[in-house]
Amino acid sequence: MRQTASACAKVILCGEHAVVYGQPAIALPLSDVRVTATAEPAETLTFVLQDLNETFDLTQTHPITELAMRVCEALNVPPPPIAVHLSSQIPIASGLGSGAAIATAVARLLCQVLERPADPEFINTLVYESEKRFHGTPSGIDNTVIVYETPIYFVRDKPIERLTLIGSYTLLIGDTGVRAPTHIPVGDVRRLYEAEPDRIGPVIEAIGKISRDIRHLLLGGDASAIGRLMTDNHRLLQTLTVSSSELDSLVMAALKAGALGAKMSGGGRGGNMIALVTPQTRAAVKDTLLQAGAVHVLETTLQGHEFSSP
Repeated sequence: MRQTASACAKVILCGEHAVVYGQPAIALPLSDVRVTATAEPAETLTFVLQDLNETFDLTQTHPITELAMRVCEALNVPPPPIAVHLSSQIPIASGLGSGAAIATAVARLLCQVLERPADPEFINTLVYESEKRFHGTPSGIDNTVIVYETPIYFVRDKPIERLTLIGSYTLLIGDTGVRAPTHIPVGDVRRLYEAEPDRIGPVIEAIGKISRDIRHLLLGGDASAIGRLMTDNHRLLQTLTVSSSELDSLVMAALKAGALGAKMSGGGRGGNMIALVTPQTRAAVKDTLLQAGAVHVLETTLQGHEFSSP
């Protein structure tokens, strides 16, 4: 009997990179963009990455096999004899949490197959360990927002705060088509901070203040003010050298077309940017992003009542 599990993509609204240094960040789930893991009977635990035409098992070193072994060891059971087929709608190395979503889907599926509870805290811990394998020093945002699938206000080493949103927010996510592994810009920012703490420290603190201000504004539904702060956040990320000419071009195009705000999202140096738009400007901004070089543009609307805190 086939069994399936899935996990969503995520997008960072604000605070990326600064979150590594104890500042807050806000991340949102993209529930309609997902990774799906399907289990079928097999002689041994095998993984089939359908989108990459790649197959491997536990004899091969890979972040997914390492995660699977950790799940089985934590549950004190042997690896199940299944083939896990993975199919993803999330572009790799694009800032949308592909690695964490794959790991989450795999962990959920293994718990299901092994008839064990897929406790979110348990899965979140394992996926974070997997993220270390992908990214070196991850912030913890990707695994947290994807595992819990809710907007979060995240401060490293502090309890998760699930956000209440007031109002409706439409985001356009423009893909540069440039794939950039997160660990490279993360490492570069660390070296920049260590070399110039007096200059870079205030930049990181300013990004943290933006996240705190946006958190407050989300409770009041002030999209225009949120948009302005998003654009300010992008300028600060440029100072951290994690933007790129492709990202800057798409951000500028979105703003000129009437977006309330725009910024890069995620690790940077490629991947995606996001633009906050209104129903009146949505179509024009989307068309402009495509004309400016976006490989594709994803649209998502977040309704506050969908994510109200328990």
